[in-house]
Amino acid sequence: MSIKKPDLSDPELRAKIAKGMGHNYYGEPAWPNDLLYMFPVCIIGTLGLVVCLGVLDPALLGEPADPFATPLEILPEWYLYPVFQILRVLPSKLLGIACQGAIPLGLMLVPFIESINKYQNPFRRPIATTVFLFGTAVALWLGAGAIFPIDKSLTLGLF
Repeated sequence: MSIKKPDLSDPELRAKIAKGMGHNYYGEPAWPNDLLYMFPVCIIGTLGLVVCLGVLDPALLGEPADPFATPLEILPEWYLYPVFQILRVLPSKLLGIACQGAIPLGLMLVPFIESINKYQNPFRRPIATTVFLFGTAVALWLGAGAIFPIDKSLTLGLF
């Protein structure tokens, strides 16, 4: 299937282009058609959808907070499980904070790993791929361990 290209020698098309029309496939300019009519419709539709969902299924308030009855196992949101696990497992909190600081520093070094390699294929960049897969496996292992009690968190309850 070939793409039909416009014939720029056509006098009618040249007249449309001179008037600011015919610059896209349908021959309609973005101003005012899209900017005045389509964008507000999309924005109002999205806001209407969000309001309707909020009315149909409102977020309910839970029990009032009681500072004297702390739950035994408090967990952060799921995306913070790996860093929570690091702080929970390491004996020194200063060491845990240092490990937390090492995570962004390690992520900043990732672009420089094998940056001289001209290939983008991960199979042709073995060092960077190995570092990525190892980091992903460690993050998943720490995240899964955060939901276990402290004595089974490093072994994930397997042994």
